[in-house]
Amino acid sequence: MARTAWKRPGSPIGKKGARKANPSYKRRSRQPWSNADVRMLRQLAKGNTPTGVMSIKLQRPIAAIRSKAHREGISLKPINRSPYNRRATKTRTAKRRR
Repeated sequence: MARTAWKRPGSPIGKKGARKANPSYKRRSRQPWSNADVRMLRQLAKGNTPTGVMSIKLQRPIAAIRSKAHREGISLKPINRSPYNRRATKTRTAKRRR
């Protein structure tokens, strides 16, 4: 007789704890953000840190970091990227000068 899906070995259903053996962050879901956490989030966002690295440093999921940044008005977009059309205009002006 076949076993039901949740009783099969390796099934995450019915188990307690994290699904991953060693997650890159501790499970801090639904824990309140401290002022120090928000300050560090602002500092990391200002330094163009990727959200994956932020999640490891703040020990929170990426989705939690994105939602908190949105609520606080912190932009996670990299500030060092040029607009799409800027590169094309520089090459055009350089060709005209020759």
